[in-house]
Amino acid sequence: MSFDLIVWALGPGAAAEDVRAAHGRCRQGDHAGGEPAPRISSFYRAITAGYPDRPGPDTPWAVTPLHVATDHVEMNLTESCADQVLLDIERLAAEHGLMLLDPQDGSVYPPPTTVNG
Repeated sequence: MSFDLIVWALGPGAAAEDVRAAHGRCRQGDHAGGEPAPRISSFYRAITAGYPDRPGPDTPWAVTPLHVATDHVEMNLTESCADQVLLDIERLAAEHGLMLLDPQDGSVYPPPTTVNG
């Protein structure tokens, strides 16, 4: 069994309800046209640099290629994916100012921030 995580690039001040609403529109086939937002493109390049989105024995991805849209990247992960993959997704989401959605339970959270000190 696989599980999903989706990173979203919404506008400043976006709340959990906004992410859930955007996800709902996506599931209904309502997609914004155009090129992916720069934050989405940067996140995609960074995550696939470490974990290429092509089939292979060591891939964390249950579905390849990853689904990249103008405002989100959907990642279908294998049940056995390493915890490090999840930590890298969270870290990269934070670096790119993206919010995370766990569609299994509807949780939306900003990625953890790095505390300098």
